[in-house]
Amino acid sequence: MIATIEAETAFQRYGPAHLVVIVLTIALPFLLAAFARKSRWPRSERVIARVLALLLGINYVGYAIYLSAIGATTWEKELPLQLCDWAMIAIIVAFLTGRERWLEVAYFWGIGGTVQAIVTPDLRYALPDIRFVSFFIGHSGIVIGIIFLMVVRGFRPHFNSIWRTFAWTEVYFVITIIVDLITGVNYGYLLHKPEASSLLSFLSEYRPLYLLEMHLLALCFFLLLYFPFAIYDLITRKRKPA
Repeated sequence: MIATIEAETAFQRYGPAHLVVIVLTIALPFLLAAFARKSRWPRSERVIARVLALLLGINYVGYAIYLSAIGATTWEKELPLQLCDWAMIAIIVAFLTGRERWLEVAYFWGIGGTVQAIVTPDLRYALPDIRFVSFFIGHSGIVIGIIFLMVVRGFRPHFNSIWRTFAWTEVYFVITIIVDLITGVNYGYLLHKPEASSLLSFLSEYRPLYLLEMHLLALCFFLLLYFPFAIYDLITRKRKPA
């Protein structure tokens, strides 16, 4: 009986609920952007951006309060030191300021890292558990916000955006690995691989090599995310008359 209950409450990767979340993550930003563009209300884009920022903030703080209330966490485990947390902060600042430098960092971190968390989540709880809901509001909300701002504002990353984001990633790496070594918490999966299978599962078991491979994997993701824009630039450059 207990085994049956646990099976029913366990997260199923690519089960119906997970697939619905993936579809909504892809569709919602374009639906919101279409509404903002066609709406006769000139402040619709700003309102949508601020609602998304508020939702991400409330979700993060509310979930931390919930875990503390049920005694399921400690302060060491609730520091904002997952890369998704930094991507969330970057997109919230982009929402509130409209600055593209924040959006470019959110783009590479959010699409490069958060998408992996959505597609291959390190999650044990199924819907309607609050941990399932909070996990996907936080992660899908970042991706939805990034794509929404890119569509409505016509933002696109440039080649230098890669190196600026990689520099910020090194800042994240240094801060996080110091905290990991002090607290023993595996923020950013810098101490060891996640329990759930992901791309990190294919990396080395030897930690120094594992960390180097993580850097190379991040750089490959950044280059891959820039690749469509590089191809577009190449095509448009060739079409221009000499």
